Amino acid sequence: MGDVLAGNHAVWEFDLTSDSVLIRFARGIRTPRLWHALESRRIPLEAVCGVELTPGKRDTVVLRATPRPGADPLMEAAAGQLREACDPYRLVLPGDRAGQAAAFAEDLRSRLAPDAAEPAPRFLVEAPQPPVRLKAYDARVSFDGRAVTFHWSRTGATGTKWRAGDQRYPLSALAGLEWFSPEGPGGHLRLLPREPGQSGADLRPDHDLATAVFRVGYGAVHESLPFAAAVLAALRGPTPVTSVPRPRGGGDRLRHLDELHGAGLLTDSEYAALRARFTADSH
Repeated sequence: MGDVLAGNHAVWEFDLTSDSVLIRFARGIRTPRLWHALESRRIPLEAVCGVELTPGKRDTVVLRATPRPGADPLMEAAAGQLREACDPYRLVLPGDRAGQAAAFAEDLRSRLAPDAAEPAPRFLVEAPQPPVRLKAYDARVSFDGRAVTFHWSRTGATGTKWRAGDQRYPLSALAGLEWFSPEGPGGHLRLLPREPGQSGADLRPDHDLATAVFRVGYGAVHESLPFAAAVLAALRGPTPVTSVPRPRGGGDRLRHLDELHGAGLLTDSEYAALRARFTADSH
């Protein structure tokens, strides 16, 4: 491990063995609830495009890393809607640690890749673990890794949604999603189907069959944003382990697995786990 920088509500630590910064969020009544939900995050240095140190309020300094465009599913889903105090790339420190913070920032800056300002070709930061279900105002929304399902609420859903019945959207049918913060007007989570008209003709959030509406007490940021980020990461990421096709023959399975790994659709760890499981199944 490398240098450690302890701020008011989080600790940043260089992990030189993996070229990353490990951020651990403290628990407490003044810590944003989003940070409670995240607990910790490992940010690869290749996922950062800049860092700055500025004066803060009440004799503090603020260290902020700038995520590389397209590198972090959480920040991509947030699309600039997070309040400054909730920004997980922002660390507030007492003024007497300004020198240590400056050294940390300079060290981080020196390690950034030459192409750090270019958009990332894929997500580089792991998506946070989402809740199994998200309780919106007009629906319970679930995601099993392969599909998003809206279970409409009898009391919150409009007649349009209730009459249409629950909706299930496989990832293969989706082109993306939009998250609108519940802290602003008209907060909602909208899925973007690949086929025009698949979500219905009426795109008002309370009538759109691919949208869950947020209200006060429903779809809070610390619940809905990690949920949205996990779905977005699954949409753009490699084939989920749970959905890898399994040909009948043992040899065919392994050959198919090799093809998926060679094409970059499985990570090394996913490939190793599946290969071990398929090999065991064949004995």
